[in-house]
Formats: sequence, C-alpha cells, structure tokens
Amino acid sequence: MSQRCNWVKTEADAHYHDTEWGRPSHDDRHLFEMLILEGAQAGLSWSTILNKRAGYRDAFADFDVDAVARFTPKRIEKLLENPGIVRNRAKVESAVTNARAVQRIREEHGSLAAFLWSFVGDTPVQNAWQSYRDAPASTEQSDALSKALKAYGCKFVGSTICYALMQATGMVNDHEVDCPCHAPCAALGGKQPARRRKAG
Repeated sequence: MSQRCNWVKTEADAHYHDTEWGRPSHDDRHLFEMLILEGAQAGLSWSTILNKRAGYRDAFADFDVDAVARFTPKRIEKLLENPGIVRNRAKVESAVTNARAVQRIREEHGSLAAFLWSFVGDTPVQNAWQSYRDAPASTEQSDALSKALKAYGCKFVGSTICYALMQATGMVNDHEVDCPCHAPCAALGGKQPARRRKAG
C-alpha cells in the first residue's frame, strides 16, 4: 500500500493502520482495550505499545472488563514485574480503576460503545486532512468525553488521549485524504468521504 498516513513508521504501525485504525468499532472489549492502551501510551511511542500488545492482552485477561475489575492489589504487584507491559504503577492501577468505571458506565448506558459514540452523535466525524500533522490534538468532543470519563473516576483520560481513542476506534476518520484507507473508513462510517480541504 502506498501513500499511507505519514505517522506510519514501522511494519507494526503499517499493519495496525491498514487493518484497524480509523475503522468504526462498537465492540466493548475492543473499546476497553483501546482505552487502556491509549492511556499506557502517554509519554511513549505508539510503536512501543503495539509491540507490547500481545503482552497486554495476556496480562489483562484479554481485556475482559469484569475480569480486570476484579484484579487485586497482589495481582497488580505481579503485573509490575511483567516485562510484556509498560511497568508503570499509575498506568497499571488505572487499568483496574478504569475497568470498574466501565462497569458503572455499562450499567447506566447499556454498553461502553453506546456511551462513547454518543459524543459524536453515533456517527463518525469525517475529516480530510492533507497531512496527519494538520489534525488537532483534541476537539470539543474529546474535551467533553474526557470530562465525562473523569466523572466516572477514569484515569489517563485527558482530552488528547481521548482524541487518540476516538481516532483509533473510528469515531473520527483522520486518515489523510490521499491515504488509501480514507475512503474505506468513510464508507464503513456510512458517509461519503469528506471533500478535500482547500489550503489557506
């Protein structure tokens, strides 16, 4: 595939970009996974997280929300010895905290998907950037999502992390307009690709 978005640097990046990034996801397990991984990425490269993704799935019960919510302090201490994940105490503890928050979200909203997608009116935002560098770090929607997640007690959910989550799960289509994945992602979102934005 040629002309991928310019953030793609490694083979792992390319596979993730081509098969997952920007494709609308309504699967609660996948959404919870991305919530945790985006938080873990804070201060690190996304390639680092992708390279540890299998380790995360093994360490965090394949991102089963209820299973992670039951993790004990002893289990957390064991995770901090696991080289397959980012061994940062605050990030590991936040995964458990966030799982418990997601349980409350599901009780009130029916699913994590219903809650998250409500911030974009259940329809992906379609952008048409010339370069990925033109995409914002956050938006009003990610600000609102961040505030709402924090109200449930979630950690590592600042607006920039929330916008990355929205991009990853297809709530926002931020593929560059000339990227071969832009139109397919737009079609998956039930919308025609956005028109190219004029310079200036």
